[in-house]
Amino acid sequence: MVFQTQQPGEVWKCLTKPELIELWLMKSDFKPVKGQKFTFTFAPKPGSKYEGIVQCEVLEVKPFTKLSYSWNGRTHDKSRNFNSTVVWTITPKDGGTELHLLHNGLEVIEDILNHTDGCLTS
Repeated sequence: MVFQTQQPGEVWKCLTKPELIELWLMKSDFKPVKGQKFTFTFAPKPGSKYEGIVQCEVLEVKPFTKLSYSWNGRTHDKSRNFNSTVVWTITPKDGGTELHLLHNGLEVIEDILNHTDGCLTS
């Protein structure tokens, strides 16, 4: 969880507008519509086992409050898939916003470690 000085509406924009998502996460064709399928793409770091594509589907949209989507990718050699769920929760607090990220379902320690670099920490 992190505290943002911005209002919930501004934080929501950063989670739902592709041009803003790309500034802090990666390129996507995201739309905040339940059932919408979208893709995140990135250039894997040298030596990475990941192919640079994450297939997703929007699971829940509660504007300015909650957003969740599936997060599914695989290694370059297609030997391992990772399937998980991302949940963002936005809570107004003290004139700003508490932003909470929950990323569930990663089971292989290598995947867990590779998905925590740069993520929010409390």
